[in-house]
Amino acid sequence: MQPWTKNEIVLDTQQFNRAAWDNIATSRHQWFTPCTGDQIDAAGRGEFSIRLTACKPIPGEWIGPVAGKRILALAAGGGHQGPILAAAGADVTVVDFSEAQLAIDRAVAERHQLALQTMQADMTDLAMIQSNAFDMVINPCSVNFVENVRPVWGEAARVLRPGGVLITGLMQPVNFIFDPVKRDRGKLKVRFRIPYSDLDLSADELDDTIGPERPIDFGHSLTDLVGGQLDAGLMITDIMEDRWGGEDVLSDRIATFLATRAIKATPNQS
Repeated sequence: MQPWTKNEIVLDTQQFNRAAWDNIATSRHQWFTPCTGDQIDAAGRGEFSIRLTACKPIPGEWIGPVAGKRILALAAGGGHQGPILAAAGADVTVVDFSEAQLAIDRAVAERHQLALQTMQADMTDLAMIQSNAFDMVINPCSVNFVENVRPVWGEAARVLRPGGVLITGLMQPVNFIFDPVKRDRGKLKVRFRIPYSDLDLSADELDDTIGPERPIDFGHSLTDLVGGQLDAGLMITDIMEDRWGGEDVLSDRIATFLATRAIKATPNQS
């Protein structure tokens, strides 16, 4: 990745983040490894689980049997959720704005002879997808990389059929209020407000924070993360909390991730 100035990053955050995710696709980052052959084989037998947050898998009853279902894996490039669901019998389309991440899904699908479609697009604009096209939208933790999360919920609701399910992973706002350097050293010092944006950092701090494999982060309010789903016509049916693995000092005190399951209202419910 070529060096960026702060002004360039502010003007084109999407392109900066796309380049970062392209770089992550060729690295060995622990959070973004594709699924294994054993996971594919197990999914073919109907035994599967997927993660949308750091550590805990989504409860199986949130997803249920997927054979024959039309599933959109939204902002889910990287070869994890999409191939597993395809191996379990779902008709899967993986959408991501990083072509390099989508290439991993295609490689996994080819290696295991899975029917899986990919589409390069921003999660805030799915204009190329018809309304009511999917039975389920699976969205791993990713909306922290867009400045305005509400269009994501609007598009997810639009492409779901009435009664369709959105399952999404979210970073809790509490992740973004502490000084990151002190947090890495095991100390918690409140410094930032919510909503949070890396773009509000000074030029020097921004240089130290983002990088070739570190996209720009945005910390959203629960009003936008959860209330935004409700405003889009989605009804929350369940939640799950998760934490960072390892020695994160904040995870010792509070859940740092949230996953939600929501259903698109039918005409009788709206």
